[in-house]
Formats: sequence, C-alpha cells, structure tokens
Amino acid sequence: MFREEVTAFFQQLQADICQALEKADGKATFQTDAWQREGGGGGVSRILQAGNVIEKGGVNFSAVWGEMPDALRHSNAEFQASEFYATGVSIVLHPHNPFVPIIHMNVRYFETEGGKQAWFGGGIDLTPHYVAHEDACFFHQALKNTCDKHDKSHYPAFKKWADDYFFIKHRQETRGVGGIFFDRLKADEQFTLQDRFAFVQDVGRTFAPTYTQFMHKNKDLPFTKREKEWQYMRRGRYVEFNLVYDAGTKFGLETGGRIESILMSLPPEASWMYNFQPEKNTPEANTLATLVKGIDWAK
Repeated sequence: MFREEVTAFFQQLQADICQALEKADGKATFQTDAWQREGGGGGVSRILQAGNVIEKGGVNFSAVWGEMPDALRHSNAEFQASEFYATGVSIVLHPHNPFVPIIHMNVRYFETEGGKQAWFGGGIDLTPHYVAHEDACFFHQALKNTCDKHDKSHYPAFKKWADDYFFIKHRQETRGVGGIFFDRLKADEQFTLQDRFAFVQDVGRTFAPTYTQFMHKNKDLPFTKREKEWQYMRRGRYVEFNLVYDAGTKFGLETGGRIESILMSLPPEASWMYNFQPEKNTPEANTLATLVKGIDWAK
C-alpha cells in the first residue's frame, strides 16, 4: 500500500538524519524512546543532548491511526471521515554556539477513508541567533534547488508561505530567515500523489547536508557572554512562536498528545529580558532588521 511506502521512507529518513548528525557532532549519540499511542500507532523519539555542537535536539518519527479526533473533525470539513492515518518526521535542533542556527523540519503524510483523501505537508525553516547573509543565501539556495527539480513555482510559493507562517505577530518579526512551508499537497491535474511524495522525499534529503554544513562551518567560532545572552533571548522568541502560534504544538496540547514529543522543540535554556533594545549598528540590531518578510535570499 502507498501508506506503507511512505511510512518506510520516513523511518529510514529518521535513521539517516540521526546518523549524519551524530557524525557531524562528534560526541553525543541519540537516545531512543519508543512509544505507543492509545487508539492506534505510536512512534520513536530520538533525542540528542550535551553534544559537541548540539545542546539539545530531537528527530521524531510517528505513525498513528484510529478514530478521527474531535478537535480535527470540528476544525475543517476535510476531517469529517471517521478514521485517519498520519505519519511523518519532525526535527528541531538547538546548538551550543550562538553562531550555529536553530533549525526545524517537518515532513508528513495524512489520509482518511483508506487513502480516498490524502495529502502531504511540511517544510524547513532556519532560525539564526545572528543572521549571516552568506548562510541565509546558502540555505535558501539549497531549498530552491530542491523545489526547482519538481516545479519552478514551488520555491516562490512555499517561501512566501513560510514567511507568513513563521511570523511572530505580537513582535512583528519573523522567527528567523524562513525557508519553505507547504500543506495539503494533494493529487491534482498537474501532480499525482506519487509526484508529491517524490517532492517530500527530496525535501527530507536536503536537511542533513544543508545543516551539517552550518555545524562544520560555525561550531568553533569564538563567542562572548553577551552573544550567549542574546542567544537565550532569541530562543525565547522561538518558544513564544511554538507555544502561541505553531499549529502542530497547539493541536498536540489540545488533544492530549504525548507531551515529551510535543515539547521536544523547546530549548534547554531561554530568557526574557524586560524591554531589551539593542544598540544601533550592533550585530544584534542588524539581526533584528533582517527579521522581516519578503527578503530574496536565493538567486
């Protein structure tokens, strides 16, 4: 069945990414935490802590099924079926060094009625503590290259979607430099569901070589106490977005999901300094100036 092919790919993607991250980190290894969901399915959370480069990170796989949750059924007409199947991989990494960025990826598949209704969703976004133009361009170019293999319209559309989604409204700033975000990618007149799957596979494969580049390039850059304090404040913004706006986090908390997997995205330490305003023309002020929608990072 198609769902089995998709599920097997996500399981292998989790294993491949964990292996690549362990090699790049050079110290810590992932702890494996398998879990079962009451009602159907389960998953494997793989957590890395106290590494050389990664302070805390998770690469989670899940495949769950069963009766459609009431919260979903009430949210959208597409969720009126009695049963569902969902599988995917979700990743968040928080590094030690303030010059290595936070990164997030989610790739997922959802179906109802035994596949009569089915679609893919996901994306990758980058949250630097200090925005380096070279790194942001490298990241977006990698995503554009992946998108362009499948359709030239994907990158501009999904990049704008990410800019709009990863926006902290109460701060009037983006969470980071964005990336791509997409949802409800179904079969249509242009793309089969297998086409959609091929695109999501390539998005997933883009993650490890792109992020390990940042790990190798920036992990040994020197930093000061001031830069570490700024990192904690930027992590605070990350927490604000995930707990206030992120749809997956909110849904998991509202439907009694597995709390350790849901909150895996939160950093080990963060801070909220009252009314902090960086001095003009500092790296901190320059970073804030780039946390806006619509910057053209790719060629």
